[in-house]
Amino acid sequence: MAGKVKWVTDIEKSVLINNFEKRDWIQVSENEDWNFYWMSIQTIRNVFSVDTGYRLSDDQMVNHFPNHYELTRKDLMIKNIKRYRKELEKESSPLAEKDDNGKYIYLDFVPVTFMLPADYNLFVEEFRKNPSSTWIMKPCGKAQGKGIFLINKLSQIKKWSRDSRTSTFMAASSGKEAYVISLYIDNPLLIGGKKFDLRLYVLVTTYRPLKCYMYKLGFCRFCTVKYTPSTSELDNMFVHLTNVAIQKHGDDYNHVHGGKWTVSNLRLYLESTRGKEVTGRLFDQIHWIVVQSLKAVAPVMNNDKHCFECYGYDIIIDDKLKPWLIEVNASPSLTSSTANDRILKYNLINDTLNIVTPNGEIPDCRWNRSPPREALGNYQVLYDEEQAQSENAERDLRSRSGQSLGSKGTKGSAGVRVSAATWK
Repeated sequence: MAGKVKWVTDIEKSVLINNFEKRDWIQVSENEDWNFYWMSIQTIRNVFSVDTGYRLSDDQMVNHFPNHYELTRKDLMIKNIKRYRKELEKESSPLAEKDDNGKYIYLDFVPVTFMLPADYNLFVEEFRKNPSSTWIMKPCGKAQGKGIFLINKLSQIKKWSRDSRTSTFMAASSGKEAYVISLYIDNPLLIGGKKFDLRLYVLVTTYRPLKCYMYKLGFCRFCTVKYTPSTSELDNMFVHLTNVAIQKHGDDYNHVHGGKWTVSNLRLYLESTRGKEVTGRLFDQIHWIVVQSLKAVAPVMNNDKHCFECYGYDIIIDDKLKPWLIEVNASPSLTSSTANDRILKYNLINDTLNIVTPNGEIPDCRWNRSPPREALGNYQVLYDEEQAQSENAERDLRSRSGQSLGSKGTKGSAGVRVSAATWK
């Protein structure tokens, strides 16, 4: 080996640092020559800034793409998914097919969402079509459940707008207080009467061609208070928001299991209560959503060769076993709330490093982005665009004509892979 990897991080988390030290890498300061920098999203802005940024050399690697926010900011994710659908429609792609009610058959995986203030009038029009619906307001640039609230009356939005620091919404361009408002999924799948969501980890090593991996050890995050759609509980975030940052302050929070369940436990539970086939289809649909969301942002993503990214996907499953993409996090929490959590996150970092720095050697941004299967650990290849493109022409032709898509939710047990060629 030519030399040891020199690492820097501005995220003081033991699950990171222990992984670096285990590899016998050398810690340096950011002002020295470094090879590997695991940085916050604030720092990545400076690294790639036009004014203060610097040119990375071939032996340097960072853990974010320069404009990751195209996927990880709530408003931009929605904008990119809407654009992606429109482009597929223009191409008359079978993926953009709609049902008799004008809903996308394959691409209806985000709740109806509007940007505020920009789409206020469109939102009002939609609200009036179904005035008994509940909506959830989220600030675009915040995480951990901060600034989120539910509404079921237009007057609540008007009051909130007045109570904000100005008489109108902050300008969206300032990026400070732009909000998204989404139709609230008020029929979530409940287990033990409680609402939960899924946190799944997805590693992207390149966007063009797209290469992504799903981590097998995701988990469910449960609310501490039983769910009720009752309007009297709209303000009770222990009922509605699964974020650990919120739930840990609840009286019923359990510090041993942290209100978490492994994805494999969820799978076993669903197989025993709903059946294997239905459960398999649900997970195929979740994988499908992840790949489609990445394909939606791939054209606008700055596919810098020095970058990789491990995203935290948040998915909610409704009582009809339909999965919904809620948001994608650029810096999923590395704080451990339980012993199992700590082991999971340590292994997540370990497996990520094994893929992006093969054999723990000094990075080479021209690295072969197809690691051997034994290097994947708990990751599995979710989608490999290059491989899909090289598949035989006959299958390509058949899936382009939509034959492999079948009716809704029947993408086959291989799910994502059956229709791989249609995703190009």
